[in-house]
Amino acid sequence: MELRRLLVTGGAGFIGSNFIRHVLEQRSDASVINVDLLTYAGNLANLKDLADNPRYRFVRGDVCDRKLLLELCQEGIDAIVHFAAESHVDRSITGPDPFVQTNVVGTHTVLDVATVSSVGRTLVVSTDEVYGSIPPTEYAAEDRRLTPSSAYSASKAAADLFALAYFGTYELPVIITRCGNNYGPYQFPEKLIPLMITHGMRGLDMPVYGDGLNTRNWIHVLDHCEALLAVLEKGTPGEIYNVSGGVELTNREVVDAILAALDLDQSLVRYVADRPGHDRRYAMHASKLEREIGWKPVWGFEEGLKETVAWYEEHRQWWESVQAGDHQRFYEE
Repeated sequence: MELRRLLVTGGAGFIGSNFIRHVLEQRSDASVINVDLLTYAGNLANLKDLADNPRYRFVRGDVCDRKLLLELCQEGIDAIVHFAAESHVDRSITGPDPFVQTNVVGTHTVLDVATVSSVGRTLVVSTDEVYGSIPPTEYAAEDRRLTPSSAYSASKAAADLFALAYFGTYELPVIITRCGNNYGPYQFPEKLIPLMITHGMRGLDMPVYGDGLNTRNWIHVLDHCEALLAVLEKGTPGEIYNVSGGVELTNREVVDAILAALDLDQSLVRYVADRPGHDRRYAMHASKLEREIGWKPVWGFEEGLKETVAWYEEHRQWWESVQAGDHQRFYEE
């Protein structure tokens, strides 16, 4: 399916901003409207290099604002790529309300607008966390029962079910992708890899939850972006596609790799009390995506982490601004 005019929600975030840049680089005839409310993790500095690109436009707005989304879709949108979400599990534990509002109500609003506006295709970007903790030796397939264990993953599971309901009831051409842990440039510094990199660069302790043996599936953000573009153009409406980088590591293994990349001593590691409901292992395979669409990851973890560490070393002003909260000042009314 040829897609030329895209509406991207949450495009000022980590994955969304990388996706917008990837689309504009890979599809010379594509244009993107980016709708983002610029909450705490939204950062227009992520897309500063696109500010003067005639194929890119930013609109500050809420995905729960039905009127705004309807107005934008009247401009002739071929597809909506829905990233906008509250995504940090720790924050969902201390305050779940924003997760319900953005992740559930916001997704419903996007689906409703896509339906009444006859948008050609809608892609809902979800997470492997909806599957819950996966026992050793098992891997989640797309039809696995959902067992979310946090307000974040529960809200994303609810959003997925709304998407499937809109496909079943209204025949909305919607597709769901579920991805593991991303890493790469422009990731908000509260996430594991950028947090450890920036702590290490400042000589601070590296806090690790519990025993550090919680296992995650890791993928470079550019591999994820290429998978999303492939699903958007070639995927089957009503289907779910797992996106996996094929790299399964414990948190401690990730931290050790960062210490090695920064040439730092392991004495910086500090174990802290585990968070409530911390899933032990996320694991899934992307055989359906590889089989039906032909996508495979190209970034190895060692290479990708090396490039990511180098990026944070070269963009210290970016992450220091984010940590200080100054990144919000980039946008002026």
